[in-house]
Amino acid sequence: MNERLKQVRKALGLNQTEFARHLGITQTAYSMIENGVRPLASKYIKVICSTFHVDENWLVTGSGEMFLASPYEREFIEIFGHLVPETQQYLLLMARELLNTQQKLLQNREK
Repeated sequence: MNERLKQVRKALGLNQTEFARHLGITQTAYSMIENGVRPLASKYIKVICSTFHVDENWLVTGSGEMFLASPYEREFIEIFGHLVPETQQYLLLMARELLNTQQKLLQNREK
């Protein structure tokens, strides 16, 4: 489980100090957990899973996917899988355009 804990932290782009802060512990205490010196308490498993949307089963056993998909993501993936490649390409193009538009709108709000 220690290696999976490290994988989560790295996937989120956090260093040990930042990750530990989310758990309410020191970097030293977190380092001891990640290195297997101390066990990961069940309360921290719950915090990690709820805060970062990590699949608890994956964290504990290694089975399944690291992150939980939202209902929207699951539906999108299912729909995307039923599209022909040309339509998939078009959908990706549209999604990129939506993302660019969203970024511009958010930048304008900040001004």
